[in-house]
Amino acid sequence: MSTDSFLVLKDQVAIVTGAAAGIGAAIARRLARAQAGVVIADLDASAAAETADSIRSETNSEAFPLAMDVTNPASVEQAVQTVLQRFGRVHILVNNAGIAGRAAPLWEQSLEEWRQVVEINLFGIVHCCRAVINAMRRERYGRIVNIASIAGKEGNPNMTAYSASKAAVIGFTKSLAKEVATEGICVNAVSPAVVRTRLLEQLTPLHVEYMTERIPMRRTGSPEEIAAVVHFLASKDCSFVTGQCYDASGGRATY
Repeated sequence: MSTDSFLVLKDQVAIVTGAAAGIGAAIARRLARAQAGVVIADLDASAAAETADSIRSETNSEAFPLAMDVTNPASVEQAVQTVLQRFGRVHILVNNAGIAGRAAPLWEQSLEEWRQVVEINLFGIVHCCRAVINAMRRERYGRIVNIASIAGKEGNPNMTAYSASKAAVIGFTKSLAKEVATEGICVNAVSPAVVRTRLLEQLTPLHVEYMTERIPMRRTGSPEEIAAVVHFLASKDCSFVTGQCYDASGGRATY
């Protein structure tokens, strides 16, 4: 796959969370093909190592697996320090790790289920941003891309925790972007509609049908299509774009 020269990421280091599979792996592979060194950060260390091996075999870029629990601030901080010690800088952070949670109405969801979704989807992003932001501020350069969801804009029934957490991600993105807008750091979000990944296994076929029927293109997206949007937002050409939420929804949302 060819990459336009203006989106080349040579000599840049990118951390992608939840990168062992699905959208995260597609993002890591896309950035590696653009010549970035990619850190495959994932709770599943063995899967991260397999993905890193695969990326190294396909590209000329370095792919470095790293165990990280995004719900644990100490784990995140230690992982980021490992990256800084190895590479010296972090240019790009893509917060992709997330879960859908169990599909059920609010009155059937436990508080523990709610907490798990919010801890991973929202606080995971907060922990990762806190861990890298000062390093980016020192260098006066950085690109942060948070993977939200169209559910964070429209709300999906039987997914209250997921929808609320992704709405919070969008609000967090806009707020942090304003805090660092004069420091060379651009912070944006991407809101996919339903995408063909293992995350769909957490949902019922009826729920997947509900979401797909509301996409004007009448199909699900692919991880590679999400990765293409992230690639721009992670590049130097994303220089006057910050605090935005880019939809990759097949036309489902228009605002």
